[in-house]
Amino acid sequence: MINSLFIINNLGEVFMERHWKSVVSRSVCDYFFDAQSKVSSPADIPPVIQTPHFYIISIYRNKLHFLAVLQSEGPPLFVIEFLHRVVDVLTDYLGECSEVKIKDHYVIVYELLEEMVDNGFPLVTECNVLKELIHPPSLVRDIVRPLTGESGVSTTLPKGQLSNVPWRRAGVRYTNNEIFLDMIEEVDAIIDKTGTTILSEIHGRIEANCRLSGMPDLTLSFMNPRLLDDVSFHPCVRFKRWEVEKVFSFVPPDGRFQLVTYQLGNQSQVSLPVFVAPTFTFHESSGRLNVKVGPKQTMGKLVEDVVLTIPMPPCVTNVSPLSTFGMATYDPVERVVLWKIGRLNPQKEISMSAHISLTAGEVPDGNPTIMVDFKISQFAVSGLKVNRLDVNGEKYKPFKGIKYYTKAGKFQVRS
Repeated sequence: MINSLFIINNLGEVFMERHWKSVVSRSVCDYFFDAQSKVSSPADIPPVIQTPHFYIISIYRNKLHFLAVLQSEGPPLFVIEFLHRVVDVLTDYLGECSEVKIKDHYVIVYELLEEMVDNGFPLVTECNVLKELIHPPSLVRDIVRPLTGESGVSTTLPKGQLSNVPWRRAGVRYTNNEIFLDMIEEVDAIIDKTGTTILSEIHGRIEANCRLSGMPDLTLSFMNPRLLDDVSFHPCVRFKRWEVEKVFSFVPPDGRFQLVTYQLGNQSQVSLPVFVAPTFTFHESSGRLNVKVGPKQTMGKLVEDVVLTIPMPPCVTNVSPLSTFGMATYDPVERVVLWKIGRLNPQKEISMSAHISLTAGEVPDGNPTIMVDFKISQFAVSGLKVNRLDVNGEKYKPFKGIKYYTKAGKFQVRS
C-alpha cells in the first residue's frame, strides 16, 4: 500500500521522510513540485498525481504538505483519510502540527509513524491506543531520554487493543466527569457581481472532548436530523441505529476526537450570514474600488473577525485604500489589499474605497475575486440543533456542554 511518507514545508524543503518498504528517492517529489508550480494556491494542487513508477497522494494542512507515495494502485480516499489522521495524531501529541514541533520531537514522530503503519498498511490510528504504546512528550522525558537512551515505546500491549472498543482505553477515572461538544460549520460560497449565489455549501463537523469515567454509553439526538447529509462517522458510532432512529449511539474515546462530519449543499437551506458588494472601475492609467459589507441572517448573533482579501492584477502599481471602519492596507509585494474589519455592526453597513494606480497603457483583463473570512459564535448556519445528550451505563451525572460555531470556508465574491 503506502511505500513512503514525505513532509514538505512551504519553501519546498523535505524536512522529514519515513519509508515502510523499499526506500523511495526524494526525487519523486519533483513531480509534486511540477504540479505545485502550475497552480496559484496549495489547495488547488491535484490530490492524486500519477508518475511513471509511483502514485503520489497529498494533503495540505497547517502550511505543510503531506505526501504518501504508493508503488501500486490503492484507494485514494483511504490514503487521504490516513494522512489526515497522521496530522490529527501529531496535533494531539505535540500541541500543534508544525515544522518546528516536528523537528523538536523527531524521535517521537518516527515512533508514532512506526506504530501507525505496518508494512505499508495503516494499523493503529486512535490516539488513546497510541498513548498507551508511546508516551506523549514531557519536560522530564525530554531530559531523561537522552541520558538513559530509553525507548519511548511501551513493552506491553494496550489493554483496549483486543477489546470490541479499541478506541477507548480501560480503567478511565476522573474526579469531575464532563463532556463537551463543539459543532463547527464552514460556509463555502461563490457569489457573482450581482449578488446572486452561484454555489453554496456547508461543511460541518462535531468535535468532542470526553472526560468520563468507566465505560459510558452515549446517545445524541437532534431536533432536525434530516438536515444531516453525506455523513461520515467515527468508528465508535453505531451506524445501524443511525439508519433506523436517526440518533448517534456510541461509546466515546477518552479525550478529544471528531465524532462526525457532514455536508449540506442545498442552496435553499443555506442562508449566507454576510453580504459583500464590490464595484471596480478601470481607466487607462487608474481605477477605483468600492466595497460595501454588512450582516444578513444571523439570528441576532454578531459576525466577528471579518477580513476581506482582495488580490490585485499584475498591472497595478499602487492602491490607496480608505475605509469607514476597520483598517485597510495594501501589500505591494503580494499585491493584495487586506481589509481587517473585526466585528460587524448589525445596525449599519460599512464601506471601503480605494484609488488604484495602473501601469501606463495597461488595463486589467478582468476584475479580482474577493476572499471573505468571518466567524460567528453560538450560531449554526445550517439550523441544525442538538436535542439532548444522554449518558447511560454509569451512575454519575456528568456536566454536559454544547457550543455552536460558524466560520467562512472558501467564501468568494466575484466582482
